[in-house]
Amino acid sequence: MLSRRQKHILLKFFSLFSVVRGYNILVVVIAQYLASVYIFAHDKPVKSVLFDPNLLMLVLASSATIAAGYIINNFYDSEKDLINKPTKTMLDRLVSQNTKLSFYFVLNFLAVVFASYVSFKAVIFFALYIFAIWFYSHKLKKQPMTGNIVSAILTVTPFFAIFIYYQNFELVVFAHAIFLFLLVSMRELAKDLENIKGDLALNYRTVPVVYGEKVSKYMLTVVAVLTIASAFILIFYFKIGQMFYFFYLSILLLFLFLFILWRSNTKTHYLILHNILKFIIVAGVFSILLIDISIVLNRI
Repeated sequence: MLSRRQKHILLKFFSLFSVVRGYNILVVVIAQYLASVYIFAHDKPVKSVLFDPNLLMLVLASSATIAAGYIINNFYDSEKDLINKPTKTMLDRLVSQNTKLSFYFVLNFLAVVFASYVSFKAVIFFALYIFAIWFYSHKLKKQPMTGNIVSAILTVTPFFAIFIYYQNFELVVFAHAIFLFLLVSMRELAKDLENIKGDLALNYRTVPVVYGEKVSKYMLTVVAVLTIASAFILIFYFKIGQMFYFFYLSILLLFLFLFILWRSNTKTHYLILHNILKFIIVAGVFSILLIDISIVLNRI
């Protein structure tokens, strides 16, 4: 049996894990490695990619920066989250704001240290990334459209770091990036619809607050159509192996998303929409394995 003190420490650990969204960071780490092996460095031996210390440092720097970003975002959104996510917020508040800010600075420092192992350019890249996340959380998040676009860009930035490292300028890389960017943009807008109550209460100028739910639905529909089009382009114009199964599934789920979207009018409905998009993104990470397993086996 755990003592009272041990239970308290364990609860604080889970609280901090919730604040930094450790599960999201784990998915990003897996995605960065799979994308490196199958897309960015598909012409290199698998072992040389998996055991590349520079790639490891870039992944660690990305993870530390993302974790710090979640902390500062949690810091600025604490009042809004108390309205939109009361249960999660109560767990998050088991760790004091001072402790969170201390972790924020430590994680950003570690990110720069990890990046310095790779190159001075990597240090500049992550320093700008850290600043951009803070500026988004502090200023841009409350701005309609701008906040959504910047958030989507910041979400795909860790993959941009790997892209720069391997300098793979093949068209298929950009096609995958566009599909991911559009999906993340949809998720950000769906989150705004889901959190409209807290945004209204605290005067966050999100798209649903400024332009209304109907306009937000039209915008989501347009982005969904573009996402479906990008999926078809990847299927018919690029060599993606068995990954076409994932893109067909994504297309079906996006049509389901649109069907539910125009019948949605409650937080629960928007939460379902948000979860559909999260499922597509996570499934997409693991479906990278379907690109061409035989080539990978030959490269080990």
